[in-house]
Amino acid sequence: MRCCVCPGSYDPLTVGHLDVIERARTLCDEVVVAIMDNPDKKGMFTIEERTAMLRSAVGERTGVRVAAFEGRLLVQVCQEVRAEAIVKGLRGGGDMAYELAMALMNRHLTGIETLFVPGDPGLAHVSSSLVKAVNAYGGDVSGLVPDAVREVLVARRGPARD
Repeated sequence: MRCCVCPGSYDPLTVGHLDVIERARTLCDEVVVAIMDNPDKKGMFTIEERTAMLRSAVGERTGVRVAAFEGRLLVQVCQEVRAEAIVKGLRGGGDMAYELAMALMNRHLTGIETLFVPGDPGLAHVSSSLVKAVNAYGGDVSGLVPDAVREVLVARRGPARD
């Protein structure tokens, strides 16, 4: 059985993330969606909230497992779940520049390879950061995140701003 890891903070989960997870599923028998913490970012949602949103969004898809991993390196997670590869989505050149150094470091540390899949061009503008910014100012994030995530974002936003 071939296993890969799709890591991310998923804060919040977007339709772009789901696209990458689905495409990773076509490459491997099992996809572990690894919800990671990033000490350089202050998250909007707790790791438990992100886990619940992801589990709700992926449902009972065969071969997809959602799990949270705090306080460890991605390569340690990959070893723990016996992953043979890391799968990451790229929206453009900026993502590639950022992700390449991490991929090379992960390969240096344990030999694990990172596979990059190009994002759906129709979703190139979708990022968790932009979704949070649009939502914070009362913008409509429908179509950018799963409906259940949109509901949580809107509820977290509070009353409309004048």
